[in-house]
Parts: sequence; C-alpha cells; structure tokens
Amino acid sequence: MGLIISLIMGAIAGFLASKIMNESSGTLKNIILGVVGGFVGGLVFKLIGLKADSIIGSLIISVVGACICIWGGRKLF
Repeated sequence: MGLIISLIMGAIAGFLASKIMNESSGTLKNIILGVVGGFVGGLVFKLIGLKADSIIGSLIISVVGACICIWGGRKLF
C-alpha cells in the first residue's frame, strides 16, 4: 500500500512541478520526476536542516526537488 501512495504522491508532485516550470510531460514522466524529486528534495532539505512531518510537507519537498531536477535537466540538455 505504501508503494501505491508513493507513486500517487510522485505523480502529483511531478505534475505540480511541471506546471510550475512550464514543462510538458506525460503521466509516467511525472511519476518518475516526482519520485526522483522527492529524493532530491529530501537531500536538499536535510542539508538545510529541515524535514517534513506531514503529507503536505512531503509534497512540498517533492515539488521543490522535482523543480530542481527539471532545472538541472534543462541546464544539461
């Protein structure tokens, strides 16, 4: 059940990040972007000294991480 919730949260985070960054992408790319964004966001926020204790906080961290991934992808390609 936790995997399904993670994928749904990843899809939501990827969708929100793609809208914020004006990136057109499909559902699979949004899921991947959201999951990777959650990992990247978790690392960045951990370095800053912040953490999320709720679903909304985790979603915010995932969206920020996904935005960082989109920005990095644009710089690389």
